[in-house]
Amino acid sequence: MRHNMNKTILTLIISIIFLGTAAAAPHKTTYLYAEKDGEKLYLDHYHSSVKGERGCVVFLFGGAFVGGVRDNEAYNDYFEFLTREGWDVVSIDYRLGLKPMTQSDMQPTLRETIGLLYNAVNIAVEDLYSATLFILDNADRWSIDPEKIVISGSSAGAITVLQAENELCNHGELATVLPEGFRYAGVISFAGAIFSVSGEPQWAEKPAPIMFFHGNSDQQVPYKKATLLGVGFYGSNYLVSQFNKLDVPYWFYMVKYGTHDLAVTPMRNNLAHIREFLKSFVLAGEHSQRTTEVSDTAFPKRPTSFDVKDYISANYGN
Repeated sequence: MRHNMNKTILTLIISIIFLGTAAAAPHKTTYLYAEKDGEKLYLDHYHSSVKGERGCVVFLFGGAFVGGVRDNEAYNDYFEFLTREGWDVVSIDYRLGLKPMTQSDMQPTLRETIGLLYNAVNIAVEDLYSATLFILDNADRWSIDPEKIVISGSSAGAITVLQAENELCNHGELATVLPEGFRYAGVISFAGAIFSVSGEPQWAEKPAPIMFFHGNSDQQVPYKKATLLGVGFYGSNYLVSQFNKLDVPYWFYMVKYGTHDLAVTPMRNNLAHIREFLKSFVLAGEHSQRTTEVSDTAFPKRPTSFDVKDYISANYGN
C-alpha cells in the first residue's frame, strides 16, 4: 500500500511539474501575412500572458538564405523567455533568395554570387517590412505598442534585421512601404552584418539601439569586414567602430575565438543580458555604449582573419 501511495504521490508531482511547464509555454497563432513570387509567407505570433499593451520582438531565423524555418526548436528558449518578460514574439517566414543555388547545378562566378546575395538580402528585408505592416495593422487587436517593435535575427536573419534598420535610416526605397515616421525600437543581432555594394554603410539618421553578439573567429558571417572594392559584408566590429563616432547606443557582446555558434548560443546562455538590453536601452532609453568582451578558456585559439572566398566557401561550399 505504501508503494502504491508513493507511486501516486510521484505521479502527482510529475503532473504538477508538467502542468507548470505547459502553462509557461507561450500560446502561438499562425497567420498568412503575404504571398510573393507564388510563395505563401507565414508568421507565428507567440502571445505573452502579461496584460495590457506590450512590446513585440520580430524574429528572423538563420540558414544562409538557403534554408531554415521560423519554428526551429533551437529558438524555443528565446521565445519563451521573451513572452515571460512581457514581450510578444512574431517569428516570420521570408523568401530564401539563394535556395535556387542548392536546387540546380548552378556554379555562379564571384560577381554573380554577389548579385544573387544582394538580391537575397533585399527580398528578405522586403518580407520583414511586410510582416511589420501586418503587425501594425493588427496592433490594436493584439495589444501591441507600435512604438515598441524590436527586430531580432540569427545569422542570415541577423543580416536582414541590420540591413532593414540601415535601409530605414537611409530612407531607402524598400522602406517606403512603412508608415511615415515609423522606427523600430531596437535591434538584436546574433552574428550579423550589413551587406553593401557601395562601400561602407552610411547612416543618414542614427539607428535604434542595437545589441550585437559575435565571435571574432566567425568564418560564416564577418566579425570585421569582408569586401572586394567596397562590395561585401561589414560585420559587428566594424559597425561598432562607426557607432562610436556617431554616438549611437549599442551593446557589443563579443567572444574571443568564438565561432558562428554565437548565432544561436546567446538565445540560451545570455538571456539576462538580453533582458537588461530591452529594459535599459529599449524601454528606459539608456544612451550608452557597452562592450562586453568574453575570453572563454574552452575555446582554442583559432584564425580570426578571413577573405571573401573563405566566407563563401564556409557557407556554400567550393
